[in-house]
Amino acid sequence: MGDNVVHLRKDNDPSTDPATVTTLTVVPAPAPPVPVPLWVRSGRAVKRAVTHERTTTAVRAVARHGLYTLNGGRIVARRTWDGRTGARYERMLRAAEAAGNYEVAQEWEERLQRFREARHRRRMDLLHSPVDAAKGVAVGTGMGIGTLVALGVVLAVANKDVTDVITPLTATVEFIALLIRIVQIVWGPLISIGPFLALLALWAVGRSQQAAPQWALPANVRSGEGEPITPSIVVKALRDLGIPALRNAIKEMGDAGASMLGPIRIAGCGVEVDVTLPSGVSTVEVQQRRRKLAENLTRHEHEVFITIPEAARTVRLWIADSGALDEPIGPSPLVTDETLTANYKSGKAPWGQDLRGDAAALSLYQRHLLITGLSNQGKTASLRALALWACLDRTVEFRIADLKGVGDWAMFDGLATVLIQGPADEQVIEATEMVEGLVEEMNRRIDARRADPKAVFPPLIGIVDEAQVAFMCPVKDEDGRPYGGSKATSRYFMAVRKVHNQGRAVDVILWEGTQDPTDQNLPKLVREGAHTRAALALGTEQQSRMALGDKAVDGGAAPHLLRQGLDKGTLVVASDGIDIPAGQASITVRTHYIDDEQAKAITDRAKALRGSVATVHAIDRGEQRDPLADIATVLGNDSRVRTQEVITRLAALNPDAYSGWSFIDLKRVLDDAGAEPYKSDGRMVVSRDRVAAALANRDTEGSASAS
Repeated sequence: MGDNVVHLRKDNDPSTDPATVTTLTVVPAPAPPVPVPLWVRSGRAVKRAVTHERTTTAVRAVARHGLYTLNGGRIVARRTWDGRTGARYERMLRAAEAAGNYEVAQEWEERLQRFREARHRRRMDLLHSPVDAAKGVAVGTGMGIGTLVALGVVLAVANKDVTDVITPLTATVEFIALLIRIVQIVWGPLISIGPFLALLALWAVGRSQQAAPQWALPANVRSGEGEPITPSIVVKALRDLGIPALRNAIKEMGDAGASMLGPIRIAGCGVEVDVTLPSGVSTVEVQQRRRKLAENLTRHEHEVFITIPEAARTVRLWIADSGALDEPIGPSPLVTDETLTANYKSGKAPWGQDLRGDAAALSLYQRHLLITGLSNQGKTASLRALALWACLDRTVEFRIADLKGVGDWAMFDGLATVLIQGPADEQVIEATEMVEGLVEEMNRRIDARRADPKAVFPPLIGIVDEAQVAFMCPVKDEDGRPYGGSKATSRYFMAVRKVHNQGRAVDVILWEGTQDPTDQNLPKLVREGAHTRAALALGTEQQSRMALGDKAVDGGAAPHLLRQGLDKGTLVVASDGIDIPAGQASITVRTHYIDDEQAKAITDRAKALRGSVATVHAIDRGEQRDPLADIATVLGNDSRVRTQEVITRLAALNPDAYSGWSFIDLKRVLDDAGAEPYKSDGRMVVSRDRVAAALANRDTEGSASAS
């Protein structure tokens, strides 16, 4: 549209064939661009100039250094005022009153009174000082002239020249005149340079105190990354928490809130400080604002922990160095020290480090254990680390049910008397019967304790990893009793409850690991039966209360605030078996990670220390037993085994058949087979060779009679 069309006909003949007509299209030239107004171009240029990085940097630099000087003057003026008046004492007095510490307030009032009395005496002395000064000058001048004249007389006598009498006076006058000339020469430049030197001094004071707004400070200072924790930073962070009562109390304090803080102590990879809150501010209010407090301290939420110490109305802040918690801790002593052994009764398992960097060790003696957390957070590794230490005590027996079944506990084959691996219902049934076997062994020991109150039993630790699989199992036995669930008819639940109720007294202990706890997969009675409760990262505060209990969570325990995937292996522990700071209900532990190869090396050391064990991988139910063959099975590769140990292994092999066995039952079977037990080093033992020979003879006699 708008194009000019021109038709050209040959010889200007109208009859010319239209096909021969040439058509030319004339395209007009494009319109010239509309010029941009000068004011628009100028505005854009101004905008670019104003927002340019160099411009903003220059503006910040000018504002920063100017404010350094201005605020430095304010700081010097305040310091001068504090030094000349009782303002400092009055501030400390008001702060002590605001904190409710009236004894300290009275002490500051006495100091203020002494300061005022001393100032009054100085002022009264000033009334007499001119007269005293004049007398002093007159006396000093007279003594000085007399001394110079005496010196001149000595010179005159020595030189035999009477004019030397006034030589010292003349020299003194000339020296004074020289000083006057020097002052006259320096005074002019000093008057000119003096103000600049004073401004430079004020600038230096302001710069050292960073006395400028955040927007004007350099980028590395504005970020606050890795900024050291100082009292002023802590008080400012508390003031800006959004708690009106706390903010107003800090404003009313003469020392701007410094009296609330205890000493800032270095604690591991961070610092620790106790904060005494003013009246009207609850510790819960501060705990609920953990994220905001961390941000005010230029830290991430996981780098600030708030606990409640013994002192009333006090919170304890542990503030990590920026990024320190993302660094791994060192290897476990179980890996680095191949000579390390364990003592179940008196020793403690090296588990990791607390936030202060101190070694965190857990006593396992007669304590049921529960570890829970979200999936893939290090639950099995944390639980296994304790078992790896305990296996270095040759008296400890393990019965393990791994209901995940991916080989996390495979290295205990040949070390545990029972090792069940797999997530199917069949493994849940076997795990249930394993725990029921613990109950039967517990009852046997209780009966033995009644007969002999001084009876001592070797520790028996049952471990069920992924216990939620057992609680959620829908299978029922032939009597219609469910294996899972949390009712009085639930076999696994009731077996666990019985072990929790009485097992500790006879060293029958149960450890459980479970994930994502709920009332269905971790019943209340089970989780409250554990003496040691530990939690990795969890999803909600309600789950934290399930895992650790209300007391621990109310005291500051917060596994639900751990970062899923980033805080693997970090546990919040509530137990009397670990050293917890006074007044706290829990402690945070970063556990040592022991991989599968390292774990196998540790169990190999344990096997060399305690001998091999015949591990049962499935629990037989209801079959006709061959006692002599079972004795040979539990002897394994050991040349001889104590009779009591044989009975224990038989009970683990088949609780239904052997849990009630005594030494008399074992001796009867062996005597009938011709493999009688005998004494070795003062203890009755069973010989593997004798049992093997008895089996061979029995098989030979059976073949002969059959033929």
